[in-house]
Amino acid sequence: MSYSVEGKIIKGIAGFYYVYVEGFGVVECKAKGLFRSRNIKPLPGDVAEVALTDENKKTGNIVEIRPRLNELVRPAVANVDQAMVVFAFSQPEPHLNLLDRFLIRMEKQEIPVIIIFNKKDLTEEDEAAHLRQIYEKSGYTVLEICAAHGIGTDEVRLLLDKKTTVLAGPSGVGKSTLVNLMQPDEKMETGAVSEKIKRGKHTTRHTSLLYVAENTYIIDTPGFSSLYIDDIEEGRLQEYYPEFSDYREKCRFAGCAHIKEPDCAVRDALKAGDIAPERYESYCRLYAEAASRKKY
Repeated sequence: MSYSVEGKIIKGIAGFYYVYVEGFGVVECKAKGLFRSRNIKPLPGDVAEVALTDENKKTGNIVEIRPRLNELVRPAVANVDQAMVVFAFSQPEPHLNLLDRFLIRMEKQEIPVIIIFNKKDLTEEDEAAHLRQIYEKSGYTVLEICAAHGIGTDEVRLLLDKKTTVLAGPSGVGKSTLVNLMQPDEKMETGAVSEKIKRGKHTTRHTSLLYVAENTYIIDTPGFSSLYIDDIEEGRLQEYYPEFSDYREKCRFAGCAHIKEPDCAVRDALKAGDIAPERYESYCRLYAEAASRKKY
């Protein structure tokens, strides 16, 4: 007799979905046709009810998708609690405009972000402090780690606990090293996941969840070299700079763009040192980019 279990979809490939069930393992599933009629596409991160068809072979059918807390488009994933974006202090040098673009995209989707600067051993303390202050002033949690030597990684693990976390960052910053450190010492479950979904190893890269611990997952994303924010109008851009929020309503003009208007509280905060100049310059560049795009 079949019975139902509940788990989290960790991957979907060619009509098959792989659902991780705590204490049971990975179940290979097909989705019932009723999802198509409801216009629901199961996503990695979805909490799914699975009717087992063969308990020994761990196969089944997804019969229900629980309501989603949120849904991201890039990567296509559901129920994300937070994002961690990893940059290196050096080798490669941090591209702050790229980091700001990522932060804007997450702000737009209301996903909290933790910023991780890796390779702490390759930077001077004053340079590290300067980078940290830029983003702490902006309201973000900033961690300094050296993944290669395991420095600061315990704090990362604590922040991952009981959450589903998108992990992103450019190539070469040590993201893979960090992911490997976060995998449980007991590799049995991870190995079971790899074995069960090996059909996907030679396909186009799909979004997948990596099991870390109970109710704790990492969504590993490909290294990015550019991020487009062409769906944000210049007038809305300021909404995605959290450090502006205390000042926007104090500007003389209601529609202040904080570029050259008189009596601008945001620019006053910049002069007072309450807003990092690097962030303000980034805002001005992206504002000009959005404004010029509108003309064509």
